[in-house]
Amino acid sequence: MHATLTEDARCLFGDEYRPTPPCDHRHDEAFFIERLTFADADAILAMLRELTPNLVDGYLPVRIRNLAYRLVLLQRPDDPALMREAAGSLYLHGPDWDDIAADLEKRADALEAASPGRQGVTGEPAAGGSQGDGAVESTRGTPP
Repeated sequence: MHATLTEDARCLFGDEYRPTPPCDHRHDEAFFIERLTFADADAILAMLRELTPNLVDGYLPVRIRNLAYRLVLLQRPDDPALMREAAGSLYLHGPDWDDIAADLEKRADALEAASPGRQGVTGEPAAGGSQGDGAVESTRGTPP
């Protein structure tokens, strides 16, 4: 087993930005999914940030991205910025999940309306929070 979830994912699925290091660890998707299932939110987000920094890139399969966002949202159900990030990923890899993405955005809007100035996943005020203009800000980089 690798030291981090990110290293497991890199060895199993590859990395668009860095070479996959040679190793003799077990590379089994079922084992990886088990590890992902019980990972904490920080480990999951670190994997997503490193292997898919622009949301539209990377070699993580869509099913793994969807599961990762689902698991992290279960651990952080009140993070509107994270909800918007997950919605953005669903929109990019849909359209089958567009209704779920729209629901996440509505939930994020409701959380922000109930708690102005709320801090999101980026540590900055959540979109529409203290700015008052209702602008939606991305929590991820833009594609090159």
